[in-house]
Amino acid sequence: MRAIWNGMISFGLVNIPVGLFTAVKKRPFQFHFLHEKDQGRIRNQRVCEKCSAEVEYEDLVRGYEYEKGRYAILTSKDFDRISLESNKHIAITDFVSEREIDPIFFDKPYYLAPGRNGEKAYALLRDVLKHTHKVGIGKLVLHTHEQLGAIRTRDSLLVLELLRFADEVRQPPDVKVPTGKGAVPGELKIAEQLIAQLSTRFDPRKYEDTYQGALLGLIKQKLAGKPIGVGAKSRKATSVVDIMSKLKASLKQVKTDQRRGKKRAA
Repeated sequence: MRAIWNGMISFGLVNIPVGLFTAVKKRPFQFHFLHEKDQGRIRNQRVCEKCSAEVEYEDLVRGYEYEKGRYAILTSKDFDRISLESNKHIAITDFVSEREIDPIFFDKPYYLAPGRNGEKAYALLRDVLKHTHKVGIGKLVLHTHEQLGAIRTRDSLLVLELLRFADEVRQPPDVKVPTGKGAVPGELKIAEQLIAQLSTRFDPRKYEDTYQGALLGLIKQKLAGKPIGVGAKSRKATSVVDIMSKLKASLKQVKTDQRRGKKRAA
């Protein structure tokens, strides 16, 4: 795997050469849009408005429209000439507790690997972040956009989590939400017991994308000419008068399921 960005991380006067690697992958399923009449593939074509010709990707340039129909053309070399430190440098300007960052700001993770002669300084930053329980905040330019990032640890690696800027996060919609206390003491007590029974350590390997498997099964059925079954029924909202009885039934069911699970394991 090749690094998608190479540069430096710095904190204080310590500079660490690093490479940035993609940490997540796309889902395996990909659908194409087709013309229903003849199943012809619908493609997004790059067509010039002036000459109506289809344009190859390598013949594209970026243009900023400074007035109607007039553009300032920028090439890849022009972007490289922008004199921002964040072009090839992530300067950590702040160290904060990761718990202070609202999850709504997290966008996309990348792995950071040490560059040549950067192993010792890389290990120093990793270890000090672990010991202080902090993450480093800095900016970098990626894909012609300046990005905000949080550098944190994951086992023996450093990870860069891209963050959204504050002005990218929309204000909550103007919706009617419950005010005051939402539950009477008895309901709250049972709900807390239910959560306690379902509480465990987070293990991402437990959770699988079952929708993708079901989708593949449906495709196989259609290809085989088999009838497609009826989808799952929609659930009804729990009424106010039913909340306590539903909580008690849920707690009883969870305890029963856990006992059965322990018997099977034995």
